[in-house]
Amino acid sequence: MKGLSPRRRLPLKLALQGGGSHGAFTWGVLDRLLEEPWFSPAGLSGASAGAVNAALFASGWAQDGAEGARAALRGFWEQVGAGAHTGPLFPTVFDYLLHGWNRDSSPRHALARKVGKLASPYQLNPADLNPLRSLLDDWVDPQALRDKRCPPLYIALSNVHDSGLRLVGNSDLSTDALLASACLPLLFQAVEVDGEYYWDGGYTANPPLMPLIRDCPGRDLLLVQLNPRWQAGVPTTVDGIMHRINEIGFQANMLRELQLIAELHCEPRNRWLPATGLTRRIRQLRFHRLELGDAAQGAGHTSPMNTEWPFLKHLHHSGRERAGQWLQECSGLIGRVSTTPLSEAL
Repeated sequence: MKGLSPRRRLPLKLALQGGGSHGAFTWGVLDRLLEEPWFSPAGLSGASAGAVNAALFASGWAQDGAEGARAALRGFWEQVGAGAHTGPLFPTVFDYLLHGWNRDSSPRHALARKVGKLASPYQLNPADLNPLRSLLDDWVDPQALRDKRCPPLYIALSNVHDSGLRLVGNSDLSTDALLASACLPLLFQAVEVDGEYYWDGGYTANPPLMPLIRDCPGRDLLLVQLNPRWQAGVPTTVDGIMHRINEIGFQANMLRELQLIAELHCEPRNRWLPATGLTRRIRQLRFHRLELGDAAQGAGHTSPMNTEWPFLKHLHHSGRERAGQWLQECSGLIGRVSTTPLSEAL
């Protein structure tokens, strides 16, 4: 990378948005970053799939540095893709021939959506089985997360009782906490953590930004954003409307947080009253963002639930490509200035 010497380590804070299987795009971004000798993770935050990616990264990093992080991420996502072949929603040959990766018209997906509207996971899955549990047990080592080599983590959970945000750090992070952060309430029962019940962290922070700015070293923060800010036209079908409602809802808190950060970042300096603490760190912030963009274009409203390996591999490749493009185009800027103006992130 041209702008940064390999001998100069650059602390980079990573804010990872959730988005189901679209998290494979984030895997690609992280996979590419981990090839850079200058890259030093200063801290990671996330919700849902972003939380899972953050935990995989941190656990692997604590055990074997960049190679350990890459191995944990790849192992997890490959296992997710392998599991799709035995699931009830695995597509037929006709699904591939007629619709490619788009499963919106798949009879199996349509039936699953209808059943999901008639019964809750408490009726459909009374044993509370969650295939994600065994995957997390295989690839995330809770003890490694407490190792001094592990970067700080800020994992978002949404409290079912008081509607509040709970941030879970390295010392308290468990498989249950990660399951809670990724718990979509129409698919899985609420997850108990320390006597309280939680749903997907994306409802309250997707992802958390302030803790990274306040508590982690360095000035550079990279947001990996999976939910689109803009949609041309107005959805007119029930599925299209619900999909856009979810996209808006899962990033509303993040956009409000970005609005506050942007206001403080651009606030006029007062020579008689210098900024201190959090305000000073916000003013020093160098902001960067990588977006999913058109990587899932044409994949339909159900694409965040599509865990077929060819689709995950495509998203991973798109994430690597997008990160590589950013590194090439902004090589002389990273570590010096923002590559995405905060005003553009709103």
